[in-house]
Amino acid sequence: MVSRLRTYCAESCLAVLMAGAILAACLLAPTESTMGHAQRIIYVHVPVAWLGLVGFLVMAGSGLAYLSRRNLAWDHWFQAAGELGWLCCGLTLATGSLWAHEAWGTWWEWDPRLTTAFILWAVYSGVLLVRAGIDDPHRRARVGAVLAVLGALDVPLVVMATRWFRGLHPATPEMAPWMRLTLLICVAAFTVFFAWLANRRREQLELDSRWVHLRQDS
Repeated sequence: MVSRLRTYCAESCLAVLMAGAILAACLLAPTESTMGHAQRIIYVHVPVAWLGLVGFLVMAGSGLAYLSRRNLAWDHWFQAAGELGWLCCGLTLATGSLWAHEAWGTWWEWDPRLTTAFILWAVYSGVLLVRAGIDDPHRRARVGAVLAVLGALDVPLVVMATRWFRGLHPATPEMAPWMRLTLLICVAAFTVFFAWLANRRREQLELDSRWVHLRQDS
């Protein structure tokens, strides 16, 4: 009963936080003078881009933890973060294309930031596809861990692309104070939502693993 109450309170707080972020993006942030309401895409684009990077770093960290301890609990975190990170990275490309169409008049440019983000999405996809083809859980965890650690080398390239290379993507765009506040609210809300979803997915993977062990023992 206490556990259910805690879950209900946590989910209610999360719903309020997400609703507040949506309202802030729609009502609190002023309309940008050049792009108009299309600029509001940034309040989704930046949070999911951030979480795409975080998801891969969690994968790499969980992979290293598994390699050092050989505990499949870390691989559950790996898989949960990988699935959600892949989704966020895909949403980054989709929302970025929408923004690019309004700002640059084209759906896609091989800009350094866009290119490195696409590479990260491709690495995400490759890691998840390779893992899906391996039945043995420990071998799957080892292979995934090695690939994630190597793939994490692309993360600093994504972050620093606008500073190291010339491109169309803005490095630190000028924003009004209320816009910046709204963006921070959205980043915080999406991050909490990501963490909640990752934990729920991790719990599901753990239950699936226990069920498999029970069937094997019986």
